[in-house]
Amino acid sequence: MTITAPDGRGTPLSTPWSLPADEVLRAVAGSPDGLTSQDAARRLARDGRNELPEPPQPSVLRRLLSQYADVLIYILIAAAALKGFTGDWVDFTVIVTVIVATGLIGFVQEGRAASALAGLRRMQSLNAQVRRDGEWGVVDSATLVVGDLVRVRSGDRVPADARLLTSTQLEVDESALTGESLAVDKLDEVNAPDAGVGDRTSMLFSGTIVTAGTGEGVVVATGGDTEIGRISTLVTEQETVDTPLARQLAHLGTQLSILIGVLAVVMLLVGRFVHDLDAEELISAAIGFAVAAVPEGLPALVTITLALGVQQMARRNAITRKMAAVETLGSTTTICSDKTGTLTQNEMTARAVVTATGTYTVEGTGYDPTGRVVTVDGATADLAKHPDLAALVLAAGLCNDAHVEPTDDGWRVVGAPTEGALDVLRRKAGADLAGVARVAAVSFDSAHKFAATLDQLPPGAVQLGAARVVHAVGAPDRLLDRCSTEPAPGGVAPLDRHAWDERIDALSARGLRVLAAAARPADGVETLTLDDLDGGLTFLGVVGIVDPPRPEATAAIAEAHAAGIRVKMITGDHRGTATAIARELGIAPEEGRVPALTGADLQAMSDDELREVVRDVDVYARTSPEHKLRIVRALQSHGEVVAMTGDGVNDAPSITRADVGVAMGIKGTEATKEAADIVLADDNFATIERAVEEGRRIYDNIRKAVVFLLPTNGAQSLVILVAVLAGLTLPLSPVQILWINLATALTLSATLAGEPAEPGIMQRKPRSPGEQVLSSSAMAVVLIASGVLGAATLAVFLLERDRTGDYAVAQTSAVMMLALGQLAYLLNCRLLNGSAFTTRVLTGNRGLWVSAGALLVLQLVFTYAPFMNSWFGSTPIGLRSWALTAGIAVVVFLVMEAAKAAVRRVGARAATGRRAVT
Repeated sequence: MTITAPDGRGTPLSTPWSLPADEVLRAVAGSPDGLTSQDAARRLARDGRNELPEPPQPSVLRRLLSQYADVLIYILIAAAALKGFTGDWVDFTVIVTVIVATGLIGFVQEGRAASALAGLRRMQSLNAQVRRDGEWGVVDSATLVVGDLVRVRSGDRVPADARLLTSTQLEVDESALTGESLAVDKLDEVNAPDAGVGDRTSMLFSGTIVTAGTGEGVVVATGGDTEIGRISTLVTEQETVDTPLARQLAHLGTQLSILIGVLAVVMLLVGRFVHDLDAEELISAAIGFAVAAVPEGLPALVTITLALGVQQMARRNAITRKMAAVETLGSTTTICSDKTGTLTQNEMTARAVVTATGTYTVEGTGYDPTGRVVTVDGATADLAKHPDLAALVLAAGLCNDAHVEPTDDGWRVVGAPTEGALDVLRRKAGADLAGVARVAAVSFDSAHKFAATLDQLPPGAVQLGAARVVHAVGAPDRLLDRCSTEPAPGGVAPLDRHAWDERIDALSARGLRVLAAAARPADGVETLTLDDLDGGLTFLGVVGIVDPPRPEATAAIAEAHAAGIRVKMITGDHRGTATAIARELGIAPEEGRVPALTGADLQAMSDDELREVVRDVDVYARTSPEHKLRIVRALQSHGEVVAMTGDGVNDAPSITRADVGVAMGIKGTEATKEAADIVLADDNFATIERAVEEGRRIYDNIRKAVVFLLPTNGAQSLVILVAVLAGLTLPLSPVQILWINLATALTLSATLAGEPAEPGIMQRKPRSPGEQVLSSSAMAVVLIASGVLGAATLAVFLLERDRTGDYAVAQTSAVMMLALGQLAYLLNCRLLNGSAFTTRVLTGNRGLWVSAGALLVLQLVFTYAPFMNSWFGSTPIGLRSWALTAGIAVVVFLVMEAAKAAVRRVGARAATGRRAVT
């Protein structure tokens, strides 16, 4: 941030945390008595209010019109215009209705545009304590200016970015910015110029929460210049990345439009110069061909499939805010995940206890006190037989203001998480605190980094030969400095500082946060002050604490790897802790990979250097929002489909940029949730893996549905094309074509949307981002089916025309043939990659019979309802016509099964040939 002096000129002071507080105060032309009201008013007029700028929002009309930005829709619009020009208002109305309905479906499903900046604005404080004209008062935080003196206390939301001037036991929850759940100690001290956000302990950041203590600071940034403002700018700068499905459907639409245009020109030329058709007949034929070839049911089909997937994912705790994200998640190749609470339980747990004479392992995870403390040989540690352990857990339990308690949702901690972990350790070890009375205490302070209590033990109980004992718990180095002895068999021995340093380093290398305990006899002592703790303590040992991995996350990561999906941890935590947890989860192997990179490492890399290593690095630690953005972009530059998870404001830019943004529903900030495509209701990584499986199922079903739907259009367009080329009367009118397209798309296609996942779906590698919805084998099936259905329809039309001499009966029978032929072909598509000659083709999807019944009902209405006869030119048909169409539908099923088998054989031979060449 660059501080702007009162004269409006920006000064070189861009890192206020790296300079002494008095120098920062002078740079912003501040005063220990605060600004005057007049000076504050001038600065406010010059710099603007302490608010984030409103982002531009598209109008409702623009959002609606964007739904029609598709080349296939343009073809239908042109067809409607031609119908209006020729005065055919019935056909015109039907086509326009289809166009409007198609756009409204997308508009309603999209809903209001997500605004991450709205969530960011809600994070800003409403009021602030500020000193002006020498007096403290409360003002609207939006009126704060650079140079104001502000005061914060426990429970306050920091109103602007400020450099601390004074602090007293000040702790701030910066999880919204850094993603780390532990509060940060804030001190008036100089930090390194290149310190990351999480390491700027002399700074207060707008939107963060004060959890303890008090502090005063000078405002150095407001509004868009704050850390939150900078992040909001990153959010607005991120372009929305098209989903793989959107790109593939757009490509398919372009191909279809070119094919339609070429064939329409050929048809018009042949009709005019070969069969000498007049202009009105040619226009009607061209419109019929265009309407027949355009799969207008495709948007509705994709919408229905995605909507059903959204409901299924919601039942699995993944709330989808943007439907397209469902399919995109299924094509994910890399998942970038936060650590705390997502991969881990966010419940601090004691893992190891080390004393001068023993090493112990603590079983169980989280705040549930179920588990044992065991020795190196696996036996339960009895406190009576292990006085070294008994002394340490007693100190941990007494010098502790937290406790755990059961709730309906499990155990929870009341107090600091690390102290809660010590209370659980005490319970697992079986230490009894009954009868102990606290006489005095020294509270924890970030300056000395330990807490101490003076405790009176019950009658008959002694520790270190005394009934009144001082217990201390805190940072190992601070307590080691105050200790001179350690427990030994039969008493105490001189402290071996070197041995303890090695033990502490070993625990830290395992990614454990280390706390130490010490004690001292205090019989006759009545008070306790910090000066009383300068020396003479006995070092009891250390406890290794960690936020343990979720058990289900380990299994989910293994499944993701089996599915060919890379998982990368991006966290604000320290490198050692992040690497240890990543190895335990199976994210990072022990050897053979590029080691973890920190934010400082990334800062030193160019974009090209990062792209070279980004796929080989599995752990990123101490990262900032810019670092996360660079990681996502570098992965995308390799064609990776990236899913990014997070919970803090610092995650919002990268979540917006990623192909799929995933936010935590429990501990996630509102800004993150609104930037995300998917919100996890349980903050669980395993839910992401289940959502990926659901996404793959949905894509499979979309592909099946497209393979099913396109032959309808192909058959209809072939019928029109052949009729014109042969000089025949049109077997189908444009409105009849629209009817059968929508009828089958909204009934039979919906059946495929509910198909269950195929076996082994998560053992497949992610599909290539360049892979099209229609593979070569799928395209072959579509072309064959188009020809078979088209031939069947044209045959029925000609047979019924010659038998009855009634043009309306022939057309109605042709429409019926298309409907029943599609129903038969649906059974072929249910098992697209296998044979449908099995009972499975009739079971496993209850929607099959519902949709088949719905289609038959619609066809009955189309055939026998007078108003439908008037609108669509249909007419009642007899039993013989029904029998003819049903019999040919069975033939369609048999022919397509033979065609599928042939396509499979050709594909198998081609794959064998490629393997042989390789």
